[in-house]
Amino acid sequence: MKTTTFLTLLASANAQHHGPWSKGPWSHGNSNPLIVETDSGTYRGLINGSAPLVREFVGIPFAQPPKDDLRWLPPQKLHSNASHVYDATQYPPSCAQYISQVPTVFNTVTPEYSIAGPISEDCLALSVWTPMHAEKLPVIMFITGGGFQTGGVEINYQLPYNWVQRTQAHIVVTINYRLNIFGFPNAAGLDDQNLGILDQRMALEWVRDNIEAFGGDPSRITLWGQSAGAASVDINNFAFYDDPIVTGFFPQSGTAFLLSSDDEMNSNFTFVASHVGCHYPNDAAKELSCMRKVPWEDIEAFVGGYADNGTEPALNFNPVPDEKIVFSDYPQRYRENKVSQRPAIFSNTEEEGNSLVPFKRSGINETAAREVTLSAFICPAAQTAKLRTQAGLTTYRYEYSGVFDNTAPLPWMGPYHASDLPMMFATHQDYTNGEGQSTSFEYAVSERMEDLVYAFMLDPEQGPQKQGWPPYTSGQMLRFGADGKVMQTVSVDSVEGDCSSAS
Repeated sequence: MKTTTFLTLLASANAQHHGPWSKGPWSHGNSNPLIVETDSGTYRGLINGSAPLVREFVGIPFAQPPKDDLRWLPPQKLHSNASHVYDATQYPPSCAQYISQVPTVFNTVTPEYSIAGPISEDCLALSVWTPMHAEKLPVIMFITGGGFQTGGVEINYQLPYNWVQRTQAHIVVTINYRLNIFGFPNAAGLDDQNLGILDQRMALEWVRDNIEAFGGDPSRITLWGQSAGAASVDINNFAFYDDPIVTGFFPQSGTAFLLSSDDEMNSNFTFVASHVGCHYPNDAAKELSCMRKVPWEDIEAFVGGYADNGTEPALNFNPVPDEKIVFSDYPQRYRENKVSQRPAIFSNTEEEGNSLVPFKRSGINETAAREVTLSAFICPAAQTAKLRTQAGLTTYRYEYSGVFDNTAPLPWMGPYHASDLPMMFATHQDYTNGEGQSTSFEYAVSERMEDLVYAFMLDPEQGPQKQGWPPYTSGQMLRFGADGKVMQTVSVDSVEGDCSSAS
């Protein structure tokens, strides 16, 4: 298959948008590239040594700390102060969450998927990776996964410095947002339940308003997320369809169908409250007031410990269908054309469920894993792609099928859920898990995937097609890393054939 090289893509982008090697906006009145001035504040960044051509601003607050009286309220904007200097050289703490003691693939076999660093309620911050010299570059904003229960900016497999170092042609932003009971409380005393989604939106608005000072183009932003982050991206696709801000969406292994709360009686929040000293079952206002005074650590310890013990019924703190941010009938939203008209990539790994079912180092229940792969990921993506086609929306699909010893060290892991993250972020080369260095084929697959997403960032409608990626309407999609081939075109039916009931 004849494909355009990244250098050709870059040359085209440079001709139209001044190019990554032109002097960036920081050179006008400020000779220090690690000091960026905006109307919101002045930010001091760093170069981490691993990527000498990348500026990192890794601790930028985008909202007030959501604690005390602001706990369980929508995010509140920071007061703009151009003269205030922010030290953006330290990663922000991840949002309140519980570190499970139950062994999973992600916290035992490949710990590079787990958060590093501290945890705090004061967590609403983002990080920016931008070339040393940048002007009017496309931007991609990443929303971390973790089942809406865990996650954050500081995850080793999700640090994009290698990708930005290689291309020098785009900017990556990653964000924190509130999780579990703090992000999706479903409490009777609240008007807004989907606070984590509102956090994401405020972060995106911050990027729109400030990214030009970092060398970005606010008119070319792509919204990207993986797993729960992918579901979040798709939720944003509907919640803010009339003002999406972005030019394209990239939900990686997830859709708006992925997870939602079924707690219609707000019983989970009240159950937790009753176990942390806030027993006001018939007074939602008192219950909420009391819960705002309980240390977040005590709340997370109860919720997380309850889950680790496997106690039934399980507690559920996921996005809540409220018919304004999260909806109960997404097919109907498509039929009513209440969805963004922007192009989108919807992707899957071939064996998503392998890392999501109980495991032993010797293996997993393959039947159970396949059921998770189909029911939670591939079939909802197939349904989404079909609904988008009916709505006339440009859609691209890929399946990741690569298996590499350094990112999948156990023989049964296969192309598991999240295994394409170190490929997109080019972090596969940084961690060996005792199984050797990245292979030349692994580099080739990673770089091809990155380059196709970059083509989407430049031109979401036609860019992928110019790179040999047919749209979903053709009945074809891409497969990466299978059969010794970096990339190949396969039929949609070869991936989605077991999803005939999807509508």
